[in-house]
Amino acid sequence: MRLAYLTTSYPEVSHTFIRREIEALERAGHEVERFSIRRPGSRLVDPDDIAEVERTHYCLPDLARDLLPALPSSLGGLWRGARTMWQMARVSHRSLIVNLAYLAEAIAIKAELEAREVEHVHVHFGTNAAAVARLIKHLGGPTYSMTIHGPAEFDSAIGFSLGPKIEDAEFVVAITDYCGAQLRRWVGLEHWKKIRVVHCAVPDSFFERARPIDPACRTLVCVGRLCEQKGQLLLVEAFRRLVESGVDAKLVLAGDGEMRTEIEALIRDSKLDDRVEITGWISADEVARRLLDARAMVLPSFAEGLPVVIMEAFALARPVLSTYIAGIPELVRDGRNGWLVPAGSIDALTSALREVLDTPIDRLDAMGLEAVSAVREAHHLETEVSRLSEHFEETHR
Repeated sequence: MRLAYLTTSYPEVSHTFIRREIEALERAGHEVERFSIRRPGSRLVDPDDIAEVERTHYCLPDLARDLLPALPSSLGGLWRGARTMWQMARVSHRSLIVNLAYLAEAIAIKAELEAREVEHVHVHFGTNAAAVARLIKHLGGPTYSMTIHGPAEFDSAIGFSLGPKIEDAEFVVAITDYCGAQLRRWVGLEHWKKIRVVHCAVPDSFFERARPIDPACRTLVCVGRLCEQKGQLLLVEAFRRLVESGVDAKLVLAGDGEMRTEIEALIRDSKLDDRVEITGWISADEVARRLLDARAMVLPSFAEGLPVVIMEAFALARPVLSTYIAGIPELVRDGRNGWLVPAGSIDALTSALREVLDTPIDRLDAMGLEAVSAVREAHHLETEVSRLSEHFEETHR
């Protein structure tokens, strides 16, 4: 089956799981074309991501050049597309100009999809690219499906026209049971059957690298974009309390993002320069190495779907400290393969960090083995992609 994956920007540092999914689908026999509205906004460091740029068709910045020759193939569905665009624009938090841009992008991409004989379009995230995929269908182009992660779609379900997007899709993938429950809130019962749970997953290479924790290790690592929802400012504050109480430990913040300046200032003000390291963006291989060099991973998020980095840490036999929000408790089991604390509680986070550092290594290793078992059972790449592949094939039987 010839598929297209359409994203707002691809590849991105934080979306390695999309590339892995595409590669696994290709191994399963699908032909997958890469489409993206715009080029990646983050600095790419992974060689595999860099290689993907050459394989991706970008709508911008050549939209003006491509639009006019693409227009004739969409004239028959232009009224339907324009009407759908207007319906989305009326409730959108984006301007009419932006929604008109979505329609123009849909016209240009539809022509390219037809030239490549694409049968079906799949979109990760129910935001901008999903709006374009919906318009492509209304213009007379291929059918589409979506993988919804949250939390952005749930924070503004009406503004993103989440319900209508689900109604027009062939099927919708929810990455967790929690995600599936949220999607059902926005459509009638007759559309619930479209919602299927397929987990994000990790490849065998992570399981193969797993090893016991170094008994002397006192390092904690947090992997993720430096932004409000990941909670790194609270993590640094909790870590400061530990250090001031005499605890010997190191914290690594692996990632980069819009809050780096504020986090660096807090580190300086807390006199933690020799205890906290910010790596900036690093490759997938370096993420794995940092996790393996850690005692545990910490991710004190305020809002999430289910972070793939938790799956990666588990596959490497590292327990995880996170928050009991969204789909995280479906994988992280408090006291068994990790720790869960209330989002936003510095006191609870500080206490849990102390517990991670005080837990004997043999107990941590046992938790790590439970983590490996949990992620292998529910988040193994080839298994989950096989399920996704079946859904694709169902759309054209």
